Amino acid sequence: MKRIRWQEFLMILFGSFVLAAAFYHIHVQNNLAEGGFIGIALLVQALFHISPSITTLLLDIPLILLGSKILGRQLAFKTIIGATSFSVFYSLMERYSPFQINLSQHLFFAALLGGVLVGFGLGLILRYGGATGGDDILSILISKVSRLSVGKVYFIFDVLVLILSLVYLSWDQVAYTGFSVTVCAYITDWVMTYHRRKKTESAYI
Repeated sequence: MKRIRWQEFLMILFGSFVLAAAFYHIHVQNNLAEGGFIGIALLVQALFHISPSITTLLLDIPLILLGSKILGRQLAFKTIIGATSFSVFYSLMERYSPFQINLSQHLFFAALLGGVLVGFGLGLILRYGGATGGDDILSILISKVSRLSVGKVYFIFDVLVLILSLVYLSWDQVAYTGFSVTVCAYITDWVMTYHRRKKTESAYI
């Protein structure tokens, strides 16, 4: 049991690293937005020049604390790991990363690559029992008090954030971001269910 807990911890950290790397090197460097709290953080950065590593934590912490009372301490603890490690990794890359991935003339490819990498990182975090931040908990809480599924809440929240992103991005950039979010959702589901499918397939061999 102890080994499994360490595995969960390490995989959540790895997922957060992939997530931070994809957002900074693909989305931010190529002027793509994002849904959820990270999308809000990118909007705040564009308007007020505050690093997303700070904004995401300020948005996440109150909802994580609220979620711990309603959804359980274990989910809250793993969410804190995911949110804090994402913030740390993003801050380090923002300050020290020498890599520049300029795909501004190929936004379709940037959106596709960003969606795949972000979906992979998110999928790992969710697959090992964590969450990416307070927006995940907010979606779960809204779903519990409404007739909407968690997926529908995610979608509505993302659409609202993307509309707000028009303040600093063009329609084309927001449209490509929408494509990236769609790819991300597919890859996230694939990563989360891959292990389950492999176990089912092995049972028939």
